[in-house]
Amino acid sequence: MNTQSRSRELPLPDPGAVETPTLAISPEKAFYIIVKAREFDAKDVVTDPDSASNASDDAMLSVLEDNSDDPVVAELRAAIGSLNEDEQVDLVALAWLGRGDGGIEDWDDLRREAAEGHNNRTASYLLGEPLVSDYLAEGLDAFGETWTDERTTPVS
Repeated sequence: MNTQSRSRELPLPDPGAVETPTLAISPEKAFYIIVKAREFDAKDVVTDPDSASNASDDAMLSVLEDNSDDPVVAELRAAIGSLNEDEQVDLVALAWLGRGDGGIEDWDDLRREAAEGHNNRTASYLLGEPLVSDYLAEGLDAFGETWTDERTTPVS
């Protein structure tokens, strides 16, 4: 029997590996916002502003028009408004990450910048961002959370 002490060899961390940061917003909440944002993205300009017909008379085309009283916009604003400040900051930083403003290794900087610019207009900012649903999905993908069409239920 060998009496020499043996040191346990622990694996060395990969210097090129980036540890995935923790999100303040749950992926499920972000997925719900992506679903609603995709519904919003599908909207088109109003083609018949004085239409007196109901939706079934015009082949349901009016449901795809971007009206000021759009319930999808109201649902998105409510969902984003119900998030706490940290979750809203993460949502904006996720959109920036997905847009390519940085990589996962830049998350702390993206989040810090989003926190510095945080105000009570997060929903308006995100709704004004073309392709916000794609950006959010790409941002979540960087965290290993892949969005799929099956995720459509809100999380309370």
